[in-house]
Amino acid sequence: MTKKKKTTSFKTYIKWFWGVVLGGFGAVLLLFFLASVGVFGTLPTFEELENPQTNLATEVISADGKTIGKYATENRTPINYKELPQNIVDALIATEDERFYEHSGIDFRGTARAILKPGSGGASTITQQLAKNLFTKRASSNIFKRVLQKAKEWIVAIKLERQYTKQEIIAMYLNTQDFIFNAVGIRSAARIYFGKEAKDLDLQESAILVAMLKNPRQYNPNRSISKKKSFLRRNVVFAQMHKNNLITSKEKDSLQQLPLKINYTPESHSDGYATYFRMYLQKYLRKWVQNNPKPNGEQYNIFRDGLKIYVTIDSRMQKYAEEAVQEHMANLQSYFFKEQAKNKTAPFYDLKKEQINNIYQRAKKNSVRYKRLKNAGKSEKEIENIFKTKIQMRVFSWKGDKDTLLTPYDSIKYYKHFLRSGLLSIAPQSGHIKAWVGGIDNKHFKYDAVAQQSRQVGSTFKPFVYATAINQLKLSPCDTYPNTPYTIPKGKYGIKEEWTPKNSNDQYGGMLSLKDGLAGSVNTMSARLVDMVSPVNVVRLAKSAGIESDIMANPSIALGAVDLSLIEMVGAYATFANKGLRVEPMILTRIEDKNGTVLQEFIPKTKEVLSEESAYVVLDLLKGVTQSGSGVRLRLPWKKADYITGHPYKFTNPIAGKTGTTQNQSDGWFMGIVPNLATGVWTGGEDRATHFAGITKGQGATMALPTWALFMQKCYADTSLRISQEDFEKPELLTINIDCGDKKPEEDENKIVIPEEDTDF
Repeated sequence: MTKKKKTTSFKTYIKWFWGVVLGGFGAVLLLFFLASVGVFGTLPTFEELENPQTNLATEVISADGKTIGKYATENRTPINYKELPQNIVDALIATEDERFYEHSGIDFRGTARAILKPGSGGASTITQQLAKNLFTKRASSNIFKRVLQKAKEWIVAIKLERQYTKQEIIAMYLNTQDFIFNAVGIRSAARIYFGKEAKDLDLQESAILVAMLKNPRQYNPNRSISKKKSFLRRNVVFAQMHKNNLITSKEKDSLQQLPLKINYTPESHSDGYATYFRMYLQKYLRKWVQNNPKPNGEQYNIFRDGLKIYVTIDSRMQKYAEEAVQEHMANLQSYFFKEQAKNKTAPFYDLKKEQINNIYQRAKKNSVRYKRLKNAGKSEKEIENIFKTKIQMRVFSWKGDKDTLLTPYDSIKYYKHFLRSGLLSIAPQSGHIKAWVGGIDNKHFKYDAVAQQSRQVGSTFKPFVYATAINQLKLSPCDTYPNTPYTIPKGKYGIKEEWTPKNSNDQYGGMLSLKDGLAGSVNTMSARLVDMVSPVNVVRLAKSAGIESDIMANPSIALGAVDLSLIEMVGAYATFANKGLRVEPMILTRIEDKNGTVLQEFIPKTKEVLSEESAYVVLDLLKGVTQSGSGVRLRLPWKKADYITGHPYKFTNPIAGKTGTTQNQSDGWFMGIVPNLATGVWTGGEDRATHFAGITKGQGATMALPTWALFMQKCYADTSLRISQEDFEKPELLTINIDCGDKKPEEDENKIVIPEEDTDF
């Protein structure tokens, strides 16, 4: 009886054992079956697997094929397997999924090991991780939900393995991985952490990125708190590669000794090149998507749809332009700071205390801090107290951002001391904008000096007066007129009182040619010419050349008493270099969708403004400015005085240019043209009362010309840009005499006199 009972008990245990095993196995099968038929939620369809929904960054691609920026919800730009270096593929498989090429989405050995031996390693394959990235997102904290989620991941992983090749799965996985710091996907990670494309990653760089896959925050090489963990995890990657016979023992030991190095290159709207241009482009694209819907009628999303925006900007020229602005402005600012140390109302001149307080109050109410406090329901009194309380803040300086303790009011005053600048460069024949610098630092100074800002242009407007006279009256640069005060009587052109502008040097007498009149920016000559052709015709020509701002047709425009933007001025000047034909400035060449389908190609609009002969004669006049006028310092080989940056420049090629300085030295301009490039520079304070005390440093030839010179030096040094050093093409038929017996610039510094810009209105 005892034996029989024991036998019965053993058989019962066996039945229970197999019942549990088979029941568990059946439960798992049932779980997967129910999940596969969508009982626990819908699974991705065939179409969704074919086209997985991911947030794809829109790329801004320069004329020379470089990505200069992105618009993104997630900074993700997918690349294919061929663009991945073999070292990152090897590191990934060795570390994350050793049997990747052997399984079909699920590694049962790894799963069994993870269950039977907790802590021995994760069970998820690369394909399962991809399934989670694409379709199931974050892991649930609820155990039951997580089991269901895992079942879905397994099914999706199997489907992915059937749908895609192993190589495609690797590429998709790396493209969907978030490496934080706005680096979503392997391409963004390579650019942000190492400043290069993914295909150029070396083994140790690839190992650092693969190490981050376990936990991109915990093993991040850019976080000081996690650098040690990043270093150790990177060495685990090397150890795994050695274990899988991908590197030798000697290579492993050598690689593990290397210090952890990155080249952190952040990508955001305020980082990288052409930041102001990208802000302008984004506004344009927002309008474009409204007028150019998808085939299904939906609007494109520039932050998610992975568009490719091909722009006219040349990344090399953009780099040189930003460097030129930074080099000159950092130096110019040091002079300005020294001058303001002696100014009791710094950084303003000619203002009363009440006027200065009004400036600060306007700045306060325009600040992000004020608007945020106002939206939070704070009263004016509370806001005023906050603006008078010192807080920790990070502010701009030319030696790099610095941490300091300031009141918000003090920070407003601090930033008011900084001079601003803008540069725009256009290829006249195509209208392509090649470089766009809207300010000195986009993070701290958002206002764009290229397109947003209109400032008084001073003498840079005078060429339009001369061009009108030449085009209408066929005047020659050699024609002479008396250098005497010229009066336009009261009532003429609707003026309320007679107008007699003075020359800035207050010198008169003798006869003056048109060429010398423009070279010296002589006001009496400009007044005479505007009366000869009438202000209305000058405005008509300027508008035809592309200036869109309102211009009052009164005589004072002859001296530049008109507010215009830098983009208007450079676009109009480019007309002279293009034989009198205006080509509307362009920022785009084409837009493609994420699949490379061209959505729109852009063609420039053209318009004849003045005859080829007249345009050439104007260029000849403008060349005189750099031969003997206020722009002569571009050529002089000697160093007579400190012109702040880069002098002497020693240019020898033909340059058509014009300086401009407005009243009280509030604005400094320089417009410079060579046959295939027109470039303009503006420099001044945020407020017109912020300026140099005197004209020596406050004129356009000192504030703006050096930036142009530095930019062109860099462009000429890069022969791949092919910026012309030739003369402007002469018309086949030239009936206007331009041979005035020009003299070359003196090389004896004791004989040469550099004209200062005329600023009297």
